[in-house]
Amino acid sequence: MLDYDKEAGDYDALRGGEPRAEAAARAVLGLLPEGTRRLLDVACGTGIVTRHLATARDGMRVTGLDLTHAMASRAAARLPGSVVIGDGRRLPFRDGEFDAVTSVWLLHLLGGPEDVRAAVGECARVLRPGGVYVTTVVNSAAHKVGLYIEARLAPRPRAPAMDPAPVVEKYAGEHGLRTAGHARFPGRGQGRSPRRTVADLRRGWFVTLPPGDPLADDYAVRLAALPDQDRPRPEPEFSLRAFRKD
Repeated sequence: MLDYDKEAGDYDALRGGEPRAEAAARAVLGLLPEGTRRLLDVACGTGIVTRHLATARDGMRVTGLDLTHAMASRAAARLPGSVVIGDGRRLPFRDGEFDAVTSVWLLHLLGGPEDVRAAVGECARVLRPGGVYVTTVVNSAAHKVGLYIEARLAPRPRAPAMDPAPVVEKYAGEHGLRTAGHARFPGRGQGRSPRRTVADLRRGWFVTLPPGDPLADDYAVRLAALPDQDRPRPEPEFSLRAFRKD
């Protein structure tokens, strides 16, 4: 997994910046009830999406939480007094404290099924009855980096997906959460070129191809041989699921 303390400084620029954050926030907000007053954004990262959520509706108080100090410090600069450091698998909040909880781009990063189950369970615990949990699912399916790049990368070793929609729905159901909606949004500015894909490979984006591994070097050579090295491929499209607490 990437070191998000090191990633924090370049995170926004490498992931679509404000256009992507705005698209994500708009999709999330479309799944939240109008009466939402207290929202928790788990794994808020740099707070770039969280700030869009916080300013979108009058009277809605938003709290951000992240495990990584460098990320949380950037989020705190955007949302002073509203960001805490904590683990999504052990949330430092009371039962039923929030009207809504979001976890955008979190579940696919967790270490195994039990971590995903724990994170979903914690998000359910801190929701009030009738509250809504919104999360991204099947993150790996979003990144269709284009025919030529995908063809070069297709044989690479694959890590098991942590966030397939049926699995997330199963864990949600175990904690009294019922499906309440879905949405999709584009990863603005995230269409990778071959050159950018090589750069991502070199910094450990592909977890099964760690930097310095001979296999990673082999894939870098394959990608560097592609035409149109700086032409971006199609943008990813992310999926959201909403769940309501019984």
